[in-house]
Amino acid sequence: MDNNKREILKKVYLVYFVMVAVGLAIIGKAAYIQLIEGEEWREKAKKVTIRYDKIEANRGNILASDGSLLAASVPVFELRIDAGNTHFDDEFYYDNVDSLAWHLSNHFKDRSKQEYKQLLVKGRKNNNRYLLLKRNVTYDDLKKVRKFPVFRLGKYRGGLIAEARNKRELPFRWLAFRTIGWDKEGEKNDIGLEGAYSSILEGEKGQRLVQLIGKGVWRPLNDENEIEPRDGHDIVTTIDINIQDVAEDALMRQLIENEADHGSVVLMEVATGNILAIANLGKNSKGEYEEKYNYAIGESSEPGSTFKLASLIAALDEGLLSLNDTVDTEGGTAKFANRTMRDSHHGGYGRISVKRAFELSSNVGISKVIHKAYKDKPQQFINKLYSMRLNLPLGIEIAGEGKPSIKNTEHKYWSKVSLPWMSIGYEVAITPLQTLAFYNAIANNGVMVKPRLVKEIRLAGEITKTFDPEILSPSIVKNPETITLAKSMLEGVVETGTAIHLKNSIYKIAGKTGTAQIAQNNAGYNKSNYKASFVGYFPADSPKYSMIVVINNPQKGIYYGGSIAGPVFREVADKVYATRLDPERRSADSIPGRYPLLASGNGNELEMLMKEINIVFPAGTRSEWITYSGQDSTHKVKPIEPATDKIPDVTGMGARDAVFLLESAGIKVKVSGKGKVKRQSLVPGSKITAGSQCMIELG
Repeated sequence: MDNNKREILKKVYLVYFVMVAVGLAIIGKAAYIQLIEGEEWREKAKKVTIRYDKIEANRGNILASDGSLLAASVPVFELRIDAGNTHFDDEFYYDNVDSLAWHLSNHFKDRSKQEYKQLLVKGRKNNNRYLLLKRNVTYDDLKKVRKFPVFRLGKYRGGLIAEARNKRELPFRWLAFRTIGWDKEGEKNDIGLEGAYSSILEGEKGQRLVQLIGKGVWRPLNDENEIEPRDGHDIVTTIDINIQDVAEDALMRQLIENEADHGSVVLMEVATGNILAIANLGKNSKGEYEEKYNYAIGESSEPGSTFKLASLIAALDEGLLSLNDTVDTEGGTAKFANRTMRDSHHGGYGRISVKRAFELSSNVGISKVIHKAYKDKPQQFINKLYSMRLNLPLGIEIAGEGKPSIKNTEHKYWSKVSLPWMSIGYEVAITPLQTLAFYNAIANNGVMVKPRLVKEIRLAGEITKTFDPEILSPSIVKNPETITLAKSMLEGVVETGTAIHLKNSIYKIAGKTGTAQIAQNNAGYNKSNYKASFVGYFPADSPKYSMIVVINNPQKGIYYGGSIAGPVFREVADKVYATRLDPERRSADSIPGRYPLLASGNGNELEMLMKEINIVFPAGTRSEWITYSGQDSTHKVKPIEPATDKIPDVTGMGARDAVFLLESAGIKVKVSGKGKVKRQSLVPGSKITAGSQCMIELG
């Protein structure tokens, strides 16, 4: 018996000592973990349950030239409740949950009172410390919510959690939408100004500690951010909201009226390249017009007749032709290799001057003179176009600029008909903005400036950076006289050519109409798809603004540039002239002066006339022939020196003096109309050729 007892005690003691040893080992390990490894494990736990979240900075605003908001970030809030809040007990919570649910339902109207109540009760039972109530809540909404039952206890005791984030808003909605661009959360932004200046607009992100509270839900650990975000910079664009609105409205009406597919308008300052308005409208799947693509910047296609200016400038600048040279339009058709060139005017125009061929936009006339000048050296023509930067992109700041395409004679698709067809704007591709930049250079006396959309960067209202005009080419021509000739052609288009309906008595417009058939991929061209355009500048005598209007695929049977694009140009130009022209010029144009604006003729006779109306004749300016300008108090008088080899300028003269001066130079004269000379067919300053004949128009 004793032996059995001893055996049992041995086993009990053994188990006891083993248990004690295990207990001591556990205590020792716990102590080791707590005292020796504790810090390491605590850090690991923090990494699992606590982390830094990035806080987005307030994105900078995009402003119009006058400071109006085009795009702005407004705060929106995500509303949550700490349903497990220990600052109030269950009794208080359940006594007020019904009222809180009613207020939430009545204010937001997205859920019924019962649905909100079920959500709140379930959140309390589950001890949900971060229960989502509503997303995209405005600040005005938040102020009202803070006064609801439970929440009115205060920021901490009421359990309301309001997390702010920024939402991008466009105060003018679709106005210049594609140019402004957009900011999409979580996506790389490369659209419009939002994309081009994203790094400047977005600012610097902040940081805050958040804690995992279960099921992948994180909540801020502290009331304040650990690192505060720094707001982004504002960018000030060149866009004039009022002009932009007029441009979009005029374009919209013309698209609707003609059931066109899409169109664009760009208005630019001549000297600076500032884009004051850029409108792009196209049909969506519902047949409605919206800013779905930036056609002005991205659509590189055959320009048609607006390219004729570049062709003639190339030949004029190289001395290969004169505007007074004549060309036979052959009844409106001409054959080059196996293709026939046709004029839109049935029967052609007979034999006309090069200048008149441009004014009437004769395909046959322009293609024949360019073919004659370059048929043996076509690459020289291409090189001249390249020298005018027509083959290079402008490098505008926003993404998506279309690449111009002007092939050379080594191109696999160069053919015997490439030269004449390129001369009138086919077999080449160029965007509307690139075309405008070229015409703007003519208005700017040969200087090509880069179009731009942003003029300043600001932070908290202070200017941090300004952008000066950027010159792409100091001169697109070798001979300055070429620009003068180009201007005379463009003025002639409006005075007596294809855009005569744009002529008005208030200010002069210079420009070129364009009508191009649109290629149907591999199916070639047809007679139902056209692109109508007008590009030019104003006031023609002192260019301040240039503009292009392009309307694609009108469906109402009218497709000529002057008839479709011209009215949009005129409407926008009228608005610009009325609102932006300097006060002195507006005053001079609207209030009749005491003196004639312009008079030319025999010096002795004009001096006698000026004395009769008490104008002091400037000393030292006596000459047989003079031009008087009474636009200011200095009463400018400029001598006209008759030349035996250059065509004199008889604009402003009476018929008698004009005929005498021209015939004295050996030029035959034809006269039409009454009054003073308002137009002469031969370009002043150009070389007199044998048998020259000049038509002078009086009015």
